[in-house]
Amino acid sequence: MRTDKARQPDDVEGTEGAGELATVRGGGGATADVRRIATRKAILEVAVRLFAEQGVLAVSNRQIGAAAGKGNTSVVGYYFTSKADLVRALMRQFNERIEVKRQEWFKRLGAEPGLRDWVACLVHPYTEQLDEDGPPTWHARFIAQVVADPGMREITVEEASSESVARIRRGLSDCLPGLSDQVLAERTRIVSHVIVQMCAERERALAEGTPVQPASWEEFATGLVDVLVGMWTAAVTTAENEDAFS
Repeated sequence: MRTDKARQPDDVEGTEGAGELATVRGGGGATADVRRIATRKAILEVAVRLFAEQGVLAVSNRQIGAAAGKGNTSVVGYYFTSKADLVRALMRQFNERIEVKRQEWFKRLGAEPGLRDWVACLVHPYTEQLDEDGPPTWHARFIAQVVADPGMREITVEEASSESVARIRRGLSDCLPGLSDQVLAERTRIVSHVIVQMCAERERALAEGTPVQPASWEEFATGLVDVLVGMWTAAVTTAENEDAFS
């Protein structure tokens, strides 16, 4: 009968990887739980940085394990069943923190929120989290990498689908009754792309020590909201309109 040595903790007892493997498989009490949580946290912190800097496809689990300082470079596979699973965990962790900030922005809404109010609820929680975390930060560049990856993009869509985002979309729709569902959906995709790419670009500059304007994330977010409001309210040109001016 074949024995898989990589899955035999007792065979490598005394090594860092063996202990981690044992805790993931269960048992060990409170100390093991603390160690397991710390290892998972280290993997996530290293993974988001490497993904942001090198690209999701370019980084292997072995590289992540080594960069996390783990003697067993296969340790990532014991915590995350696939790269998609790891990417999903990173997206979920970041989005959960944004959700907390978004609820705070909802509390600021008046009785009749306007278009700018809803766009602010979309942008500011995201930029505030980036501001709070760094510099340097890596999540904006990581998300930009995932969105650009055909095999991973759906994870971003799924993890961003929360009740708070749905509430913002309803609010935007109410403020833009003249837009058809098709145009609304199209502009939603464009706006999402602009937010992700502009934040990633700023994050990269800050990480590299390049001067940025405006100087603060708050000013940046305010300017971005200005641009997005303009995008939402731009005139809709139809085929008939184009023919009239041709």
